[in-house]
Amino acid sequence: MASAIVPAAGAATRFGGDKLIAAIGDCRLLDCTLRSLLDAGVEQVVVVLPPDAKWTTLIESLTDRRVRTVVNPDPSRGMFSSIQCGVERAEGDPVLVLPADMPFVRSETITNVSATSARANQIVVPTHGGKRGHPVAFPASVRAAIAGAPPESTLKVALASTGGPQLEIPVDDPGVLRDVDVPSDL
Repeated sequence: MASAIVPAAGAATRFGGDKLIAAIGDCRLLDCTLRSLLDAGVEQVVVVLPPDAKWTTLIESLTDRRVRTVVNPDPSRGMFSSIQCGVERAEGDPVLVLPADMPFVRSETITNVSATSARANQIVVPTHGGKRGHPVAFPASVRAAIAGAPPESTLKVALASTGGPQLEIPVDDPGVLRDVDVPSDL
């Protein structure tokens, strides 16, 4: 059973706030990200929210039975602290990490990354044009190392510290590199 962590506790200061409810066609940004994961067959999605998220009722996918939410009590510590909050609730194997502001990743790519990680029992990172992207997948055996890393760390550093092999897989999906930081990124 694959699970995913979706860090969604950032302040979106470069965007001007409320980034996750911005419209992308007929879909809100966070809904698009969650739909990609759910359409890929991810059985459990843990969305990490800030303590003051008043916009959650606008995100339809949060009512899906496969989606759980957890609050990062201090998101000012950075995205990795949200990943750590999520890893404590993620029950699947492998575990994927897909930042909330990456709504353009194709569900087929997520399925490929997840299946490759499960089959190889390794950390898997998709690449596009030679650049590393998301979602990153890792075996459940790595969860303790992530949970125990310093909160000011990064996912890349925490995964490297495990000493486990990392498999980079080239994908034909520019969405693995495309996040939304400012309104023009939509």
